[in-house]
Amino acid sequence: METQPPTYTKKDFMSDQIIRWCPGCGDYAILSQAQTVFAELGIPREQFAIVSGIGCSSRFPYYINAYGFHTIHGRAFAVATGLKVSRPELSVWVATGDGDALSIGGNHFIHCLRRNVDLNILLFNNKIYGLTKGQYSPTSEIGKKTKSTPFGSVDHPFSPAALALGADASFVARSVDILVKEQREVMRAAAAHKGTSFVELYQNCNIFNDGAWDALIEKPVREERCIFLEHGKPMVFAGGKKGIRLSGIRPTVVELGDGLSADDCLVHDETDPFLGAIVARMDYPSFPVPMGILHRNPRATFDTLMNEQITEAQKGGKPDLQKLLNGGETWTIK
Repeated sequence: METQPPTYTKKDFMSDQIIRWCPGCGDYAILSQAQTVFAELGIPREQFAIVSGIGCSSRFPYYINAYGFHTIHGRAFAVATGLKVSRPELSVWVATGDGDALSIGGNHFIHCLRRNVDLNILLFNNKIYGLTKGQYSPTSEIGKKTKSTPFGSVDHPFSPAALALGADASFVARSVDILVKEQREVMRAAAAHKGTSFVELYQNCNIFNDGAWDALIEKPVREERCIFLEHGKPMVFAGGKKGIRLSGIRPTVVELGDGLSADDCLVHDETDPFLGAIVARMDYPSFPVPMGILHRNPRATFDTLMNEQITEAQKGGKPDLQKLLNGGETWTIK
């Protein structure tokens, strides 16, 4: 007899823990949308696992009524990989920040992406270290004045999406904490993707970096400075008044009209890694910032391949540990 998928509401995924984020923090909006999407997926609540590192974003497991693991700084990807390999039936999510993932966790981050472990990464990007009270992060802009860079940062910042594409990520998307509908759409797509899904979420830290994304996402400017990508659709923005075309191999912004229409614009193909690399590098003020799914191209996952390999190896019979320990080459140390 076929088992019916469970029916949940958002409330089922709300834990009894007091939420200890600052009032007005963008993390509240991301938490709310994640709880909503989790309730829609039809996955038993006991099969969710939320893994985090260190930072404000890493309090996420406490506030989701499911299994969770608050690990150490930058190591959430390693723990999540081990969890998914050993328990492939679980829906594993990593909550991390721009500092946690891209600084001390950078090595684990890129290798998780290249291996294509079947898990979901939500990276909260506020361009600052919030939990440790306002130091510059790997995504802070050049010249950023913080407690650790009083004369302005001289570090060139990472583009998380471009970094993910460079590590051969099979799914890369972007949204913003205040864009409720769009945020849910990319989370649903991430959950459906077989492989590592990476979602960068622009998030506001109203205490230590307030308004970090206002120049892009405030209502009066959003239409001109963001472009919402749709697979198979022309890249147009500014209410259909502007578009993106290729000039050789470089994207250019064009005004539509006077003989140019949407049909003349570049068509978004989320399966094309070369196009993904182009849109991942588009940034304001030269270009509108791409939102939505930048790249999606499934391939074999690390956890599936590893478990298949183990199953195949076990067909040779039960291994003899003592034979393994006592066999092979030996050395005598004098």
